[in-house]
Amino acid sequence: MTEPASEADLEIVARQLGRPPRGVLGIAYRTPDGQPAVVRTAPRLPDGTPFPTLYYLTDPRLTAEASRQEATGVMKSMTERLGTDAELAAAYRAAHESYLAERDAIESLGTDFSGGGMPERVKCLHVLMAHALAKGPGVNPLGDEAVALAADNGLRGTAVPADWPKFVELHQGKDSDE
Repeated sequence: MTEPASEADLEIVARQLGRPPRGVLGIAYRTPDGQPAVVRTAPRLPDGTPFPTLYYLTDPRLTAEASRQEATGVMKSMTERLGTDAELAAAYRAAHESYLAERDAIESLGTDFSGGGMPERVKCLHVLMAHALAKGPGVNPLGDEAVALAADNGLRGTAVPADWPKFVELHQGKDSDE
């Protein structure tokens, strides 16, 4: 649930980003230690520029972890699984459609681009993690996995909720090479 962003929140987000935030509609996720970590942004920036990224990851611990995962090939493995796991592909498509519906309810950009590569591939774990953290587990399966990897990599209880499912729990009964 998005909460209004206070001036203090916006100052923290500006420090996190290294620049003033643009188009912030509110704070969509706070870390267990209280820091704003995901902002919900307007589909158009104040200058009118389209900005299709509804949920934007700001916490440096999480952005560094998303970049680390991207560098280790997690996105390639996830994209390959989309081509072989029909259940995963359907859940990822549903996440994409939910993302679009939520953004279009604010303002339609007249595009079916959502972000992160949804629904056909995995292009940006930052977007997928932001979406998963903003909505909670069970909405974006690949975002959930990336957040679980972050939690399992030392961010549980600080940047990621202590009760976020573990990566192995998300794969119970499934084979995984990640």
